[in-house]
Amino acid sequence: MTERAHFTTSDGERIAYYIDDFTDPWRTPPVMLLLHSAMGNSQRFYSWVPGLARHFRLVRMDLRGHGASSVPPADKQFDMDRLVADVTELMALLGLEAAHVTGNSAGGYVAQNLALKHPEKVRSLALVGSTPGLSPSARGWLTRIAQEGLTPFLTDTIAMRFDLATTDPGLVEWFLKQTAENDAGFLARFIGYNTTQDWSGELHRIACPTLVIFPGGETVGEANVYDLMRDRIPDVRMAEYEHMPHNIADMMPDRCVADILAFHRDRFGHPV
Repeated sequence: MTERAHFTTSDGERIAYYIDDFTDPWRTPPVMLLLHSAMGNSQRFYSWVPGLARHFRLVRMDLRGHGASSVPPADKQFDMDRLVADVTELMALLGLEAAHVTGNSAGGYVAQNLALKHPEKVRSLALVGSTPGLSPSARGWLTRIAQEGLTPFLTDTIAMRFDLATTDPGLVEWFLKQTAENDAGFLARFIGYNTTQDWSGELHRIACPTLVIFPGGETVGEANVYDLMRDRIPDVRMAEYEHMPHNIADMMPDRCVADILAFHRDRFGHPV
């Protein structure tokens, strides 16, 4: 079954989350927290839920300013510590001392910082198309979005995100419709902030088993950053999706889920 609820953070924002649990009712399944990409929301994991929720109790959270979560006012403090606090406060509400954490793109930024700041809360990391910070080149997006509008910008640059030769046009249309629902002011703030962050020098402190699934043709940033992740994260498994642009989580959900399940099976013996 799937349940949706909200909670109020310590600074007064309303955060939406979903719990998906289709595990056997006589078992106590491990918990996996799913964190979505910028410009998205928890619905972007719709194609992941069937494969994962059979084996994990899934908790999908809408990052603040996204989806059904509230949009903070422009004068409210916004930084990575606050994004991480949203996650830890939700975990405390649900009585979770620790969880497996999976993050796509910007959701992976939060997941990495959660593992750095609160290693005891993260049993494992699975990062999909998620580098240690957003490339400063993304600041150029903000100028174009301000001049052209979000949807025209994304439409013009859609090949940066999807392999159009193999992607269902309906998925691209749905992606553009979903991203158009974002608050433009907050989105600019969110993207702009993340272009100033770089924790590549801290990767060696990620202590938990980590899976990095990355697009071989990365277009939203610098592909060689994944080499740093390979070299610096102590306990890491790398999985390259050759030639693919950034949005592998949307384009190749079944492969992502299969790789995540294989990683958990090898490292934790679950699912059997």
